[in-house]
Amino acid sequence: MKRSLSFLFALLLAGSVQAQFGIKAGLNMAVLDGSNINADTKYKTQYHAGAFYEYKIAGPLSLQPELLYSVQGTERKSDVEDYDTKLQYLNLPILVKLTAGPVFVEAGPQFGLLMTAKEAGTLLLTPPTPTSPAQYGKVSKQVDDQYKKGDFSLCAGLGVKVSSLLIGARFNAGLNDINDAKSVAGVNDPKLKNRVFQAYLGYQIGGHN
Repeated sequence: MKRSLSFLFALLLAGSVQAQFGIKAGLNMAVLDGSNINADTKYKTQYHAGAFYEYKIAGPLSLQPELLYSVQGTERKSDVEDYDTKLQYLNLPILVKLTAGPVFVEAGPQFGLLMTAKEAGTLLLTPPTPTSPAQYGKVSKQVDDQYKKGDFSLCAGLGVKVSSLLIGARFNAGLNDINDAKSVAGVNDPKLKNRVFQAYLGYQIGGHN
């Protein structure tokens, strides 16, 4: 019994050396890019936060899954509308990480689950006439049914680790069309993909180099 407990303790200790937890938070610069979009879309500043688990595979190579709450979306503007789209995701990146001294690079897939979608801004109610200006109204509404629940992205980034502090940047490129608002004809519907630049600070519990 004592030998079994000692063996189990040794395994747990070895695992703690090989694997480490951490927390992170930072800013997003997000946009919805694609085709057949009848408006100008611009990057919108948002944020993300969550936790990660780094498991050292061999030498400088690690595997790092993360669980992140990430606010994404876009700013959209045209002659008839000016509003922000806010998409709240639960993201699961699974990254391969290569470390050289304090510097690291990381890349891998990311799976996203849309939790909620909202649009807010102004919408043209009455077009201008020779005798009166255009009339705009405030709009704020849930649009969960207009976006697909799943998002698949590829991520790549780099950063530095100083003691237990991480400073990094990453780009997430969405691969699938997340638009779920289809016209009656089903022709020339907008195709929307997430594009997100991220900058973050992290804290890793423990540390291996």
